[in-house]
Amino acid sequence: MDFSLLPDCLYCASQSLKLKPEDFTVVETHRFESLDSSPDNNAVIYVISSKNGENKGVLVDAYGTYAEEMTHEMAEKLSKNNF
Repeated sequence: MDFSLLPDCLYCASQSLKLKPEDFTVVETHRFESLDSSPDNNAVIYVISSKNGENKGVLVDAYGTYAEEMTHEMAEKLSKNNF
């Protein structure tokens, strides 16, 4: 599944599924930086699993200057134990 980041949840359009911070776990994160340190080329990939284990997928997002706006709860969930 491919997840999109909404301010207060993750959304999978193909499944019409929304996961609030309490509904998912971040299994892994991988951060990618451009060689020229250009902030518009920086990204982070999150491997996501729903708490019940039935839904798994990835979220790709920018970080730093170009990161998406999100609630405090979402920001805390995505940054906890990552990096």
